[in-house]
Amino acid sequence: MSRWSIKALLGRAPFDVAVRELYSATVAQARQIGFYRDWAVPDSAIGRFDVIVLHSFFILHRLQNEPSAEKFGEAYCGEVFADMDRNLREMGIGDLSVGKKVRKLAEGFYGRAAAYDKALAGDDAELCAALERNLFAEAGPESKVLQEAASYVRRNERILEDQSVTDLISGRIVFAPLDGGSK
Repeated sequence: MSRWSIKALLGRAPFDVAVRELYSATVAQARQIGFYRDWAVPDSAIGRFDVIVLHSFFILHRLQNEPSAEKFGEAYCGEVFADMDRNLREMGIGDLSVGKKVRKLAEGFYGRAAAYDKALAGDDAELCAALERNLFAEAGPESKVLQEAASYVRRNERILEDQSVTDLISGRIVFAPLDGGSK
């Protein structure tokens, strides 16, 4: 049997392309300058990681009760961690350390996602506390910023609930605007 798969010869499967497109949209949203300039999320590797985690959480939270999207959600998580791996290697982390660092980042990812999931079920005070511990772990935000962040999270929860699973697993997503206005 050849070591070349049909998939490798013909390009990426549509499922893989959709996962990559959705993750690319996640990263694009997380790179908006307002997170770093207006909300004072540190523009550091950890700060950028925290903003990507938040947006990845929005997607996974939306897909969590959709049996038809289970495999897609798993593939999306795989893409998140593959990107972490690539980024660590680009930062010069040696091969022997990358696995340990990705594992630590994965633990942080799932811990933050669990905190956000629990906080969404509560009131805004709980959500602000979760955001302060996670998104703003490196910097103490002003109360106004925490309220803006909580509002942004709630808007994304609503806007993603209105988006079809078919669109999401096709790689199409619309995030809420950062400023509370409409896109």
